[in-house]
Amino acid sequence: MCRNIRTLYNFEPPATDDEIQAASLQFVRKVSGFTKPSQANQDAFDRAVADVTSIVEHLLGGLVTAAPSKDREVEAAKARERARKRFGTA
Repeated sequence: MCRNIRTLYNFEPPATDDEIQAASLQFVRKVSGFTKPSQANQDAFDRAVADVTSIVEHLLGGLVTAAPSKDREVEAAKARERARKRFGTA
């Protein structure tokens, strides 16, 4: 599950609200053990996702770096190449 959580900081363009929410959802799913919580747990689950999303937004807004921003396309190409070397071509 957590393999879907990607680094969101120091990219150009910056992480979108949807990317932050998706990473927060994956985190709460992993911690809770639920991919789909029961109706009795839905409110607590949704509240946790909203809280984590807010905290991540504050974190990303407060971090500073002197490193240049990474290009999403370049990083995606590197990941595809690593996967190709690891798993071979289809």
